[in-house]
Amino acid sequence: MEGERTTRFAVMGAGGVGGYFGARLADAGYPVAVVARGDHLRAIRERGITVQSPSGDTAFAPTIATDDAGAIGPVDAVLFTVKLYDVDEAAAAIRPLLGAETMVLALQNGVDAAERIARIVGKERVIGGTTYIFTTIESPGVIRHLGPLARIVFGELDGRASERTDKLLACLRNAQIDAELSTDIAAELWRKFVILASMSAITCLARLPYGPIVGDPDALALCETAMREVETVARARNVALASDVVAQHMAAIAGYGSDVNTSMYRDLAGGRRMEVEHLSGTVARLGEESGVDTPFHRTAYALLKLYADGPPSLPS
Repeated sequence: MEGERTTRFAVMGAGGVGGYFGARLADAGYPVAVVARGDHLRAIRERGITVQSPSGDTAFAPTIATDDAGAIGPVDAVLFTVKLYDVDEAAAAIRPLLGAETMVLALQNGVDAAERIARIVGKERVIGGTTYIFTTIESPGVIRHLGPLARIVFGELDGRASERTDKLLACLRNAQIDAELSTDIAAELWRKFVILASMSAITCLARLPYGPIVGDPDALALCETAMREVETVARARNVALASDVVAQHMAAIAGYGSDVNTSMYRDLAGGRRMEVEHLSGTVARLGEESGVDTPFHRTAYALLKLYADGPPSLPS
């Protein structure tokens, strides 16, 4: 990764998250190639990627836009931003992007994506990470950023300081991306997972955005119950969460816009595949492994997994 503006990036899964951060890196002068598919890819090839954002609209033409990573070749860093249900297949597909020192920054929801990627491409290549951002594909080739929040937290899986993460941090900050290094990325992933798994389930079960949920005392109490379950599982697995992690999240959701929603709800509403297996499903599975009862997440998983692959077929 030599030279501030010669670092080559590839975005694996240039949807809302990958497309947004890829655009910011391209704005800063970094070469950015993208791997996408379907109508979104066709639009990117024709018109590039457009980002509509409260932080400033932008657009860029990737150096290469393709559905085959082999057309790109080795890069310095891969922003790995596919959905959780595509992690294993996509990790195998990025092998042509990997040079001798290529790092793979995992930016998935959930808590196990980095480990899954590492099993396929090698643990030494993977950097753990998470994002705090609300984005959606408004239309093919057009990404809408919902609100000013756009943050990346990342770090080596073993918590050590490294030259490569320092260089990556410099690249992200050069691109005006709010980025932070963590010495305990597992704790950061679980911190987000407490709110993410819980609010993804609740918004989907209620079929509502944050506003009506937070405004109803019974629904708001259920948010805390769901978060407490995830917190308890994390502590049973020796994850070092802050003592007030749930209180922090409860204060945060009170400040979200009334129409803010979760990406899993947007997938449900759009009839697309959902990440429920890796959210409430993972809470329930790890809870069972750790001797922690998770009645809310077990129930949410049992109901929402019926929609995991899109709307279920009903008898005529």
